Amino acid sequence: MRGREFLLSTVLTGALSAPVLSQTAETLGDPEAGLALFRRDCAFCHQIGPEARNAVGPQLNRIFDRGAGAIEGFRYSRGMQRMGIDGLAWTYETLDAYLANPRALVSGTRMSYRGMPDAQDRHDLIAFLRRHSDQPQDIPESAPTALAAQPDLPPAPLGVEGDADYGEYLSSECVTCHQQSGADQGIPSIVGWHPEDFVVAMRAYKQGLRPHPVMQMMAGRLDDDQIAALAAYFATLTPTD
Repeated sequence: MRGREFLLSTVLTGALSAPVLSQTAETLGDPEAGLALFRRDCAFCHQIGPEARNAVGPQLNRIFDRGAGAIEGFRYSRGMQRMGIDGLAWTYETLDAYLANPRALVSGTRMSYRGMPDAQDRHDLIAFLRRHSDQPQDIPESAPTALAAQPDLPPAPLGVEGDADYGEYLSSECVTCHQQSGADQGIPSIVGWHPEDFVVAMRAYKQGLRPHPVMQMMAGRLDDDQIAALAAYFATLTPTD
């Protein structure tokens, strides 16, 4: 497969594909509509409210400003544990991105949910989650749960051809940390990664949604064609470890 070109027809929704607009907490979403969405999409795995307990997924009380993988005793995926170590915290922006595409923030997440593409649905669901976290208007010292202003970001390209040979040429810096054998000892493997997963992860680093400073720096150096080329190259590799 080496040298094969991949067509990355990737529609990146939510915080990865559209400008983030500043809004007030009152206009972000409808918590009653969010409750219906929670019951439809989330309640099978997650609990929330006074009697909430960990289930298939962790309980979601006081999720705002909570670190990823932070509930003691819950068995998180290795990917979620790593993102917590990197410093990922659940803010309005990171929740929005995670709901839009869980793989955008956490590679290897065990959450099987494919994502909520409609931005208003996400705003409504987050408004419901906010009811069970600190309310800034009631507790001044609490972490803000409103959507902060962000710079205007261009949308992701709908189709980028990745040249695997060019990706191999670019990969020398990547493999100083990520092992070509596919070994996963402290640093996650990117060997055999699906190109779409690679692209959404790198764009999340570029936009500061994933918090790892080294990866933010590395991703910030790459343009869309280079990211697509690296995605194509690493997709051709097979783990040998």
